[in-house]
Amino acid sequence: MAAVGLTGRESADPTTLSGGQQQRVAIARALFGRPSLLLADEPTGNLDSENSREILRLLTEANRQQGVTVVVVTHSDEVAAAADRTVTLADGRLAGDRRH
Repeated sequence: MAAVGLTGRESADPTTLSGGQQQRVAIARALFGRPSLLLADEPTGNLDSENSREILRLLTEANRQQGVTVVVVTHSDEVAAAADRTVTLADGRLAGDRRH
């Protein structure tokens, strides 16, 4: 919980947490078991820009510091721009593969 900025909120009722806080808890839970792969479907979809940046920071940190491969599915150009690699699909087919 400290890694996601929620120290002291471990026993909080989920309904008392903001959307951004709930998303950070979900990421903390996903990373708890030290996975080698993390799949994130629209992780910033319902968040404001500040919380979106925080979620992207957490995912990037998991990749760079813990070696977790993070696969993010998104429709957001901003989220895609934060990735080291972007694979684009169109009509179920590979439409692009770009490294940043």
